[in-house]
Amino acid sequence: MQDNRFPGGQPQGITQTQTGTSLDSSAASVLKNTYMLLGLTIAFSAVVAFFSMNMPRPHFLIILAGFYGLFFLTAKLRNSPWGIVSTFALTGFMGYTLGPLIGMFAGAGAMGIVTDALGLTAMVFFGLSAYALVTKKDFSFLSGFLMAGFVVLIGAMVLSLFTDISGLHLAISCGFVLFSSAAILYETGNIIHGGERNYVMATIGLYVSIYNIFVSLLSILSSLSGDD
Repeated sequence: MQDNRFPGGQPQGITQTQTGTSLDSSAASVLKNTYMLLGLTIAFSAVVAFFSMNMPRPHFLIILAGFYGLFFLTAKLRNSPWGIVSTFALTGFMGYTLGPLIGMFAGAGAMGIVTDALGLTAMVFFGLSAYALVTKKDFSFLSGFLMAGFVVLIGAMVLSLFTDISGLHLAISCGFVLFSSAAILYETGNIIHGGERNYVMATIGLYVSIYNIFVSLLSILSSLSGDD
């Protein structure tokens, strides 16, 4: 199964720590705008995925080029209104890469796996987000884990292109779930404590984590059910 996950786009380091038990107005505004844009981009991505279900799956190199090209474009435009346009272009493209994958499950009569993966992804995201928001913990200590995880996952993905080690793909999928879950805690904490003040980049960081968790869970559940 082609790997559509993206280990890039992780949040930057925390530069400022917020004290107190409640969010300041700036953090609250970034958080509100982030979740609003995140909801819109997920909905847009889902629509694109639906209409691309019967399209051929793009080559892995095309996916990488499209993702990183649009990601760096969004980062460059993040402080202008065009950054929002680029955000929708990026998430729409990622929805397009999901469509053929979901269509493959639909053609095999395995939409139950897609539904389960979607439900589990929602549980993970809302659960971790709620934990970060309620506890308001500083998750900056996860930066080292994220960097190490990024390197390990990249190495494992490269290895999987040249070898056929039993269980490697399943291990990569499990690794992506852990990596992306930590990234959600890190990014949310980064917003709360003042390290991220750009809701466009915060949205991209969270979206990529959600995307990776969903694709990884599809792979894991497919492996456990015996479907390819």
